[in-house]
Amino acid sequence: MSSEQAPQSPTAQGLDPKALAYSLSLPHDRRLYRYDIACSLAHIRMLARQGIVPAHEAQAIARALEDIRAEMESGAFPFRDELEDIHLNIEARLYEKVGEAAGHLHTARSRNDLIATDLRLFVMDACRQAAAAVRRLQRAIVDQAEAHLDAVMPGYTHLQRAQPVLLSHHLMAYFWMLERDRGRLLDCRERADELPLGSGALAGVPYPIDREFLARELGFSRISANSVDAVSSRDFVVEFIAAAATCLVHLSRLAEEIVLWAGPEYGFVELPPQFATGSSIMPQKRNPDLAELARAKAARVSGHMAAMLALMKGLPLAYNRDLQEDKVPLFESADALLATLDVFADMLPALRFRRERMEAAAADPFLLATDLADYLVRKGVPFRRAYQAVRELVAYAQAQGRGLRDLSLEEYRRFSPHFAEDALTLDARGAIEARDAPGGTATRRVREAIAMARKLMEEKA
Repeated sequence: MSSEQAPQSPTAQGLDPKALAYSLSLPHDRRLYRYDIACSLAHIRMLARQGIVPAHEAQAIARALEDIRAEMESGAFPFRDELEDIHLNIEARLYEKVGEAAGHLHTARSRNDLIATDLRLFVMDACRQAAAAVRRLQRAIVDQAEAHLDAVMPGYTHLQRAQPVLLSHHLMAYFWMLERDRGRLLDCRERADELPLGSGALAGVPYPIDREFLARELGFSRISANSVDAVSSRDFVVEFIAAAATCLVHLSRLAEEIVLWAGPEYGFVELPPQFATGSSIMPQKRNPDLAELARAKAARVSGHMAAMLALMKGLPLAYNRDLQEDKVPLFESADALLATLDVFADMLPALRFRRERMEAAAADPFLLATDLADYLVRKGVPFRRAYQAVRELVAYAQAQGRGLRDLSLEEYRRFSPHFAEDALTLDARGAIEARDAPGGTATRRVREAIAMARKLMEEKA
């Protein structure tokens, strides 16, 4: 059959050119070609096994599909916009290669169950790739934490200096955020792992097909239980985008700290030149553009999550053309997540932390106010009374324009008679080591956390 005789789009015939352009999905769904061809290969083999299609014609179709895949991978495939989507482009090319026999391929299937299968395969791959990328970044975080186990910094709440912590403890917070992100991605993959193919347009198919064979061929662990649900559900897309958005929000928080810490007001970190950009008119500038872009990508993917939920919320069963619009949010979310994870995994090991600046900031005696309250508690003072005494002590020092170390023991004792000489010797490192409860910032606990993280990464690679 010539290309002129190949089937035209059943939904686009007679459409105004503007309407055709408006409904075109090929620019987006063409990236699904590997999955689409894999589905078609499994499907035609199943049809031959079941005696639904002659074996010799199925073999010819399979060979032609392999040729089409090679054309797409080499860039030689002649895409045609008037065919609207990736499925019909492949089918039309198949007609050009094998003639009328190509018509067998669409037996016992619909574009509805085909695209649902393509998307599930894409999401399963994206989850796997993203989980591996998370692991790579986690290793970079643990390596930096281990290399800076003795580095002290101020911990913050409300962007105000709060208490001294180890830089390693602060960095490891991101490890555990990412571990939850990885769990969400793997959970999403498990739920996406369900074969829709064989559901037809919505009601199933009237042929003796073998869906379990299709599942094995395509790498699914189970088949869908309801044909209407199979073709119309996109909650796995919503779930992937939600997992991507959450992970990117975590990366955005890290990005924000890199932006702040790289500025002269903090000076906690030096940006490596390979991960910073200059100004077009200010030669002295080194800008944290990649971290800033990560914040923006987190915002964009968060918007995609809202868009997908809004797209789905009013759709009656089963398939509706609205679902064509799921691809841009899905693809952009996957691309943003993978790219950001990869950049951060390369950037983080190249950051140079300025220990002296961090330790100088952590040496602010006012950061020990909670430790002074804890000191009084150990002397038998109820915590709330101890808190009030230290609060009044701090207010007194600030009103005098003096630091806590500038005050005498007599001045301390004005606010509590339980203060003794050893209260004046409290320092940041002592405060850190005192926080020795599991999960705390004491060096021993951070070492334990690093060891736990490394074991986790080995067990759940």
